[in-house]
Parts: sequence; C-alpha cells; structure tokens
Amino acid sequence: MSHLKHHIEEQIDLLEKMKDLDSLITDVIAYCVTTISDGGKILLCGNGGSASDCQHIAAELTGRFLKERRPLPAIALTTDTSALTAIANGYAQVFSRQLEALANPGDTLIAISTSGNSENVIGAVNLAKSHALRVIGLLGRSGGRLKELCDISIVVPSDSTPRIQEAHILIGHTICEGIETGLGLG
Repeated sequence: MSHLKHHIEEQIDLLEKMKDLDSLITDVIAYCVTTISDGGKILLCGNGGSASDCQHIAAELTGRFLKERRPLPAIALTTDTSALTAIANGYAQVFSRQLEALANPGDTLIAISTSGNSENVIGAVNLAKSHALRVIGLLGRSGGRLKELCDISIVVPSDSTPRIQEAHILIGHTICEGIETGLGLG
C-alpha cells in the first residue's frame, strides 16, 4: 500500500472514532460563544505544529471563517517573537507569563498538545485556572497530565502525531463554525 493510501486509511479509521467527541465539541463551542458574548477573548497556546494550529484557529476567528462578519477576539500566544524570546530564558513560563499579562477572568484558553504533557502548556493551564479562565484541552494519545487539568478535554484517540494534528484542525474548524453560528453572525 502506498504511503498516501495508508495515511488515508488511518485517517478514515480515526474520523470514525472521533464521532464520539461530538458532545464535548458542542460543549466547547458553548464555552467559546459565552466567552465572546460576555466580552471575553479566546487565547490559544501550544508548541511546534500545535503552535501553528493556534495561529490558524486565531486567524479564522479574527479574520473570517465561513462568513463575512465582525472580527472575533482571539490571540495565539505563539506569535509574538519578542515576547517568546524575552521569556525563553524560562521557557516553561513562555505562555503563562503572556496569559498573566493578557488574560481576564471569563476568557477561554485553548491549550493544544498532542502528548498532553508539554510543561509550558501545563504552566499556562495552571495559571489560567488560578485566574478564573475556562480551559479547553485539544489533546492526543491518553491526554497526558493536561487531561485532568482542563475543564473540557478533547482527546483525539490516536498515538500518531500527524493524525492527531490533522484531527485538531478539523476540531478547530468545527469550533470556529459553531462559534459563528452560535453568535448568529454572517
């Protein structure tokens, strides 16, 4: 079997399993709609490919997703290279320090980690919880340590990092569409 066919088969199997995540994703959409309706913002953090996913989702919210509509408040904590490199001497705090500066009670943090064990994401989640933020985890594998720390943990049932990342973008797009619909935009 070719690489592409193998990856497609893996993804089809995973997509079938992900149908079980529907009610959790519905709950996440409700959190995000409430956050924005109440004047809050969505903050996102993650490392590597997950950092790119944060930027992608934040761009869909601040720009547009499916509908021409007003921009929605979202910040990827992975994009400010000056802040990232200034804080990098204590890389475990790279996201939590930004949260401390930018987050307000009632905001929502979306923490993305394929392993669920990224120290700097765990630090951000702990700070978010202590500052009255809602916390959503987009995770993989077993969910790692983050699974129990988040208010809602969406654990993609896979051990393959590429398949988990592909699933996270599908989930992110689903959340964006749900937010637009939930806010009655478009």
